Amino acid sequence: MRLPAGFSFLRSGRQFSGRSAELKRAGSKAGSQAFGGTPGHLRPYHVLMALTDTERRLCDLVKARSDLLLKQLAEHVAIPTGRNYTPGLDRYRDLLAERLSALGAVIKHMPGEPRPKWLETPGESSVGPSIPPTLVAKHRVDSTTPRILIVGHLDTVHDPEDSFCELTVSSDGKIATGPGAVDMKGGVLIAVTALEMLAEAGVELNWTMLLNSDEETGSFHSEAALREAASEHDLGIVLEPALADGALVIERVGSGQFMVEVFGRSAHAGRDFTKGVSAVNKLAEIIIVLAQMARPPSGTVVNVSPLQGGQVTNTVPDYAAAWGNVRYADAEAGTRLGSAIDGLATADDALPRVVVHRCWNRPPKPTTEAVRGFAEAARAVAEDLGPAHRGLPFASAGGVCDGNNLQDAGLATIDSLGVRGGNLHRNDEYVEVASLVERCQLLAALLARLAQGRAHIPSERDPVTAVGRAGRR
Repeated sequence: MRLPAGFSFLRSGRQFSGRSAELKRAGSKAGSQAFGGTPGHLRPYHVLMALTDTERRLCDLVKARSDLLLKQLAEHVAIPTGRNYTPGLDRYRDLLAERLSALGAVIKHMPGEPRPKWLETPGESSVGPSIPPTLVAKHRVDSTTPRILIVGHLDTVHDPEDSFCELTVSSDGKIATGPGAVDMKGGVLIAVTALEMLAEAGVELNWTMLLNSDEETGSFHSEAALREAASEHDLGIVLEPALADGALVIERVGSGQFMVEVFGRSAHAGRDFTKGVSAVNKLAEIIIVLAQMARPPSGTVVNVSPLQGGQVTNTVPDYAAAWGNVRYADAEAGTRLGSAIDGLATADDALPRVVVHRCWNRPPKPTTEAVRGFAEAARAVAEDLGPAHRGLPFASAGGVCDGNNLQDAGLATIDSLGVRGGNLHRNDEYVEVASLVERCQLLAALLARLAQGRAHIPSERDPVTAVGRAGRR
């Protein structure tokens, strides 16, 4: 394994170095679970590098756009893109496509695929009936520098008709609240800006930016586009917001959706009660069984909601249904949980009859050697940028994102290089204003370092370094 100057990895008791230097351990703790060096595992070390002239220039270019970043974020937040609101999604997508095209990217809109009908829940509100496309902007310069896939989503969870519809900056200027400000319009903005700054600084890099419009509802429409893009790249970056302390998520659980339908027999509740077979009663029994499948300490979560059953009080209900979401720590746990839920189904001639639908659509995202190496490269940049960037602690998360799907398709991915903020999915969602500049600088410098071969990252697909491979199409 070839290591460039400045990085060292200690593995299985043997040290391999790019140069002889005093090493600084790069472990740090974050949140409820941290990732540091442990015996028998890859233990990364980082040598502080001086920023290159190019990296310093990139940081200066970003800093000079501080006011513009906030102004542009306000413009983006004011475009309603929640609940598949087609006019807003189209406007936002076109705005970003224009900026990416100006950088020389080839723009393609990939049509979405339909999602399973059973996923539609009672009361689900979608103001846009159409299946949104996925924007893919591809920029290629040569066949030797790494191919970087940058993924973001245009959709939010916010109602486009809600009064929470614009960016409001606090009196002290430290935070700004608005729908999607941190999840993830702030992240999308800093990524596009970072690419623009790279172009202005003359840094050549093979990149693709993929922007879907259905991440908040599971990326069912865009999964094929995500997997196709993953197969064409060496490294993936997803612009999910950082954790509260700025931590980078390097491990995520898996997630899936399910629906249980129960078919009974209706009857008059007074005259023929005993002739009826209540679908609601059977569903209630099943919900208790589902609840008992949860094992939160080991990462297995089973959440049931919403419910449907019966229409009037004086009729035995012949139909009931429940939807749910699961989380699981690894593929084995997901298989066990899936088998247990599938086991609730009955024969077709049973009464009551139980039908189970499910889709484990977000596979687990474990910490692989390549992910760890990529995360260490990002941490090295953060530390070289100085204390204001807070370092870059590592953490695991119970949430899921498109990074799960990219990594399942074989692409080493880090997925929380977006801005800092909080209160996601609430009507007081906010972004830390300073993080617009800080995280944009981090992303721009990281991409520059990858382009210039100053970071070593083991490939997920073969033992050769992902940086500097030649002979690709």
